[in-house]
Amino acid sequence: KQDQYIAAIGGITCLTFHQDNTVSATPLKISMETMFEMEDNLLLFFTGFSRSAGSILKDQKLRSQKNEADILKNLHLVKELGYRSKEALESGDLISFGVLMHEHWEHKKRRSSAMSNQKIDDWYVLGMKNGAVGGKLVGAGGGGFLMFVAKDREKLRKTMVAEGLEEVRFRFDFEGTKVVMSS
Repeated sequence: KQDQYIAAIGGITCLTFHQDNTVSATPLKISMETMFEMEDNLLLFFTGFSRSAGSILKDQKLRSQKNEADILKNLHLVKELGYRSKEALESGDLISFGVLMHEHWEHKKRRSSAMSNQKIDDWYVLGMKNGAVGGKLVGAGGGGFLMFVAKDREKLRKTMVAEGLEEVRFRFDFEGTKVVMSS
């Protein structure tokens, strides 16, 4: 088996935020096999809902600056989940990555009641009962997308589409940033 890894501009990058307000970017060492498995088993569904990322993040920042114990504890837990997610991805364990994604979503929802709504929560539970091992809402500000890590992608896909959600198919891009013009 060839040890071929994604470690360039098209790969998945780990961002480390330092106390001096600098950020370092380090490519994760993820095998091509794992990348292809992720492409096959990460499913994205458009919810039709939007939410304001700005107001959610502003509230989180204010609460952090006030040193509110619950928000700081939550953010530290999420940071730890990031480290564990990195390990899961680099070891090729997508099931563990999905479980960690679920745990992250549960902690994220506790930071703000505006993070989700009842319909999204219902769809999420339905997805978890029908083929997903984890997931979360992504795309704050521009609309909400439920992203799931699937153990049974066909069952998950059929269930969510039957609920009226549109699947958004995607592929990872390894060519870096491109400017696309349309007329």
